[in-house]
Amino acid sequence: MAFRHSGHKSYLTSTMTDRFDCYYCRDNLHGKKYVMKEEKHVCTKCFNKLCANTCAECKRPIGADAKELHHKNRHWHEDCFRCAKCYKPLASEPFNARDDGKIMCGKCGSREDGNRCQGCYKVVLPGSQNVEYKSKVWHEECFTCFDCKQPIRSQSFLTKGEDIYCAPCHDKKFAKKCFHCKQPISSGGISYQDQPWHSECFVCHTCRKTLAGARFTSHEDHVYCVDCFKTDVAKKCNGCKNPITGQWFMGHFDFPHRGIVAHSFCSFIFFLSCTIITASEGLQSTNR
Repeated sequence: MAFRHSGHKSYLTSTMTDRFDCYYCRDNLHGKKYVMKEEKHVCTKCFNKLCANTCAECKRPIGADAKELHHKNRHWHEDCFRCAKCYKPLASEPFNARDDGKIMCGKCGSREDGNRCQGCYKVVLPGSQNVEYKSKVWHEECFTCFDCKQPIRSQSFLTKGEDIYCAPCHDKKFAKKCFHCKQPISSGGISYQDQPWHSECFVCHTCRKTLAGARFTSHEDHVYCVDCFKTDVAKKCNGCKNPITGQWFMGHFDFPHRGIVAHSFCSFIFFLSCTIITASEGLQSTNR
């Protein structure tokens, strides 16, 4: 993250015109430079020795006459506040404050972040095993599934938002479940009556042949291929003895005292023949 320093800090040094002594050494400060430190008069010598902040870079005191920079309770001489990589002065520049205490310019800091593992935030060393995804990098062992926490390594993976999942965990958590076997549908599949199915689970109830992409029909909550429906389920025409399927009209007759099912054409022939027989029987009765 880039910051700007919290500003220069210079202690107010003045020349004493009244009678005051240094708070520490008790020397008379009349006509001498001094520093006000917590409402106390301190000579510059005592200030540098006892009160001055220590530079985070060179470890020497930051004297009363020096320009001081500070950030998050750390202090630097102005000349010491430089990029740890390229040594560019940063007194008036944006900078990156690292977790290890180093200060870097924006350019060097961005370069370091580009090689920092997104899992443990440690530097990914050149030549080490790593995973790159969407311009980010992980140590191989840090590139783990969000759910099971196991390293993904060479397995396939899927994402949900910013989270990364191995394929089994993603299927378990997010994939649709097959209406037949209740297992996740990872790819493909079909939909029937608003229910998802594996292609291999959507089969004929009789012959078990897959019906994906084929013609089929249903009967009493079961699906059948056309051939099995004709053979095992469809009613047979009382006229031609062939199965009656959806493309034929189903005529139903109670003659004599029982249901008769027929194709529309067969029912017409059957009805015509029955009419002729009835008329013939009536004619015979008249002749008697």
